[in-house]
Amino acid sequence: MKVSIITSVYNNEKTIEDAIKSVLSQTYPNIEYIVVDGASKDNTVAVIKKYEDKITTFVSERDKGIYDGLNKGVSLATGDIIAFLHSDDIYADENIISEVVEHFKKTNTNSIYGDLVYVDKDDTSKIFRYWKSGKYSLQKLCNGWMPPHPTFFVKKEFYDKYGKFDLAFGISADYDFMLRMLGKYKITTSYLPKVLYKMRVGGASNRSLKNILQKSREDIKALKNNNIGGIHTILMKNLSKIPQFLKKG
Repeated sequence: MKVSIITSVYNNEKTIEDAIKSVLSQTYPNIEYIVVDGASKDNTVAVIKKYEDKITTFVSERDKGIYDGLNKGVSLATGDIIAFLHSDDIYADENIISEVVEHFKKTNTNSIYGDLVYVDKDDTSKIFRYWKSGKYSLQKLCNGWMPPHPTFFVKKEFYDKYGKFDLAFGISADYDFMLRMLGKYKITTSYLPKVLYKMRVGGASNRSLKNILQKSREDIKALKNNNIGGIHTILMKNLSKIPQFLKKG
């Protein structure tokens, strides 16, 4: 099985190299790596070009933001499985993709997700928050549960069948996508119970009160679009984050 890993980046010269190295260090042999740059104005492109001979596809042009960049990557992808690694982040270790593919084969599922940790932007061994996903059920999805999107590996055929990210969402396109796949179209999924992904703190959706409010509004829109849950879902979704700050793994 070929795995297409997509990184969408704009003006992130500080950490893009870590992301690239994380992908290139993976032990799984059949990886297609696609980097989509939104015409960065800093040294991001220069950093990427240091590894251009090891990157399958590199595109640098203006886009409409991260979800547009990810959509471009999906359109370019030729793999059986789609994965995303954001430009601030890294995989938990070099065997993650190998373990994900093995889990796909073992479970014969359409998608896989796992656990995620939020880490210090300078010291990625320092964990601030542990997002332990647990097993999926539709009832849990209706009650605010969701897997961490960066750990959500989906077979490409379902992007082709049910669509990519909806650019009408500025922050919650990933939530809308997961509700569409798991809730509306009910593709099969399986939990891989381990930390797959390290995310540096300071993501766009939690960067300010304005963004938090915008995300809540967009989350409600996503629920309506996919005919899942309601206001209580958003309340439970936010409350479910509290224990994540207490878990140590």
